[in-house]
Amino acid sequence: MHNFLPTAYLQGQFVPFKDANISIATHALHYGTGAFGGLRGLPDPNNPRQILLFRLDRHCQRLSQSAKFLHFDLPAAKIEQVITEFVQKNHPTVPFYIRPLVYTSDLGIAPRLHNIEKDFFVYGLELGDYLSPDGVTCRISSWYRQEDRSLPLRGKISGAYITSSLAKTEAVESGFDEAILMNSQGKVCEASGMNIFLIRNGQLITPSYDQDILEGITRASVITLAQDMGLTVIERQVDKSELFIADEVFLSGTAAKIAPIKQIENYHLPVEKPITQKLQAKLIAITENRDSDYQDWVFKIPL
Repeated sequence: MHNFLPTAYLQGQFVPFKDANISIATHALHYGTGAFGGLRGLPDPNNPRQILLFRLDRHCQRLSQSAKFLHFDLPAAKIEQVITEFVQKNHPTVPFYIRPLVYTSDLGIAPRLHNIEKDFFVYGLELGDYLSPDGVTCRISSWYRQEDRSLPLRGKISGAYITSSLAKTEAVESGFDEAILMNSQGKVCEASGMNIFLIRNGQLITPSYDQDILEGITRASVITLAQDMGLTVIERQVDKSELFIADEVFLSGTAAKIAPIKQIENYHLPVEKPITQKLQAKLIAITENRDSDYQDWVFKIPL
């Protein structure tokens, strides 16, 4: 059961969430012609009159770029302004998740992006841990990640997530928590909605952008943190077999934050995960505004 925040933004105005409804004939519902974002927020532990949002500017920038694939000019500044006002109107008191989405709002039936109405909405819900911070189990999915030549993978296009949905359900129904997808070249790509990292010989390794991965904001943050900690970070192709013999493997994403992997298929990974835990602790401290070195990553919204 989800606890949705009481106010949503739809068709240019703030309305009660229960009244934020669209037609069953909405174009995007039929063709997946939407693009979404997602960001976390929480009340400032040291200031009850302030909400903290993690990397709001990067999230708004990425959604604005995703909208371009839909032929929709939606400035990042506009998204940021709406989200700020959305947070102030809802006044959340527990950790929460914000879902902004751009979509073709017309009621036509022809699959197209030209000469069609678009809209932008925002809603939110209370959200704790999406995946267990203590560790998850994964299987290698039988479904493959799409290629950028057939779908704009630099955007979070809603239609693309049929693959993620198939992979996630396949994993859960076969006894695992999460799926790891390969790309069309048979290289490790990402999880159903998260990027993936592995640690071997003290080096942090992750699939590079040319491996059809999502340009994750938490991924970029983890890379910066690791480099600042003095770790060597390598972005390259990753083979499946490397996952089985890695010292540590973890997932990263807005909802998942940093989630260590304890088992992949029938391979159990080492129990000790010192680098993952160090990155986990650092990221949590930053999001809770307890780390002065990364103040510009945390957006403070007064209530």
